Amino acid sequence: MGKVMVIDLAACNGCYNCQISCKDEHVGNDWSPIAKPQPDTGQFWAKLNGMVRGSVPKVKMTYQLGLCQQCGEAPCMEACSSHAIYRREDGTVIIDPDKCRGNKMCITACPYEGSIYFNDSLNIAQKCTFCSHLTDKGWTDTRCGDSCPTGGIVFGEEEDLKDLLAKAEPLRPDLKTKPRVFYLNLPKKFIAGAVFDQAADECTEGVAVTATNVETGEKAKAVTDSYGDFWLNNLKDGQYTLLLEKKGYMAQKLGPVDVTEKDINVGDINLWKA
Repeated sequence: MGKVMVIDLAACNGCYNCQISCKDEHVGNDWSPIAKPQPDTGQFWAKLNGMVRGSVPKVKMTYQLGLCQQCGEAPCMEACSSHAIYRREDGTVIIDPDKCRGNKMCITACPYEGSIYFNDSLNIAQKCTFCSHLTDKGWTDTRCGDSCPTGGIVFGEEEDLKDLLAKAEPLRPDLKTKPRVFYLNLPKKFIAGAVFDQAADECTEGVAVTATNVETGEKAKAVTDSYGDFWLNNLKDGQYTLLLEKKGYMAQKLGPVDVTEKDINVGDINLWKA
């Protein structure tokens, strides 16, 4: 079955231990034939990317760990003219540092931007190896997984993690590369806003807000809190109409609101009493 990794974005607190421990393991260390030393700067085989979503004051911060996805259908392998890239029995994809001729075709072919780096001094491509030099010695975890204080990076045998995998998803399912890295709680789009009663000069609590997907008819619902705020989370890309309702107030319709490209803050909405 092979090795897999499951990364839970909801568990990540942005401590960067994963990124730092990867550098600690590979910078200045030659783990041939698995990997040559990683340069001091410019390469992050495990890179924590911080994403600011929405707009002030409706903002969310999400951290997402990026690394080689260890694809079962790896475009980099097909692109490598020197046949330097191979797949181990455990499913891990390795760039043989002794066979790599530095043509950079693997970097161009990889659809996961920033997963493969080029080492100018050694004239070779490099990337995450799932710490194969350690697992070959009996380690049951990668350095990034071992260093995660919240347990947000889980590494192991596919069979042992099948229950967790059932709830996870690949980063880009549309690519059909059969990755061996999976994610929990990948960010979905949101629509946020605030409701107030201008005449009373106060926030309006308890307003039912319903978002309806224009194309599919799917609905998402939220209720404003004591500050009048609402968050409609985990929305699929597309256009939505909004309906705001509360007893004693006139219903209000908004939209369509498009969340295809980004999360949306619709701002402050005034409700009028009936």
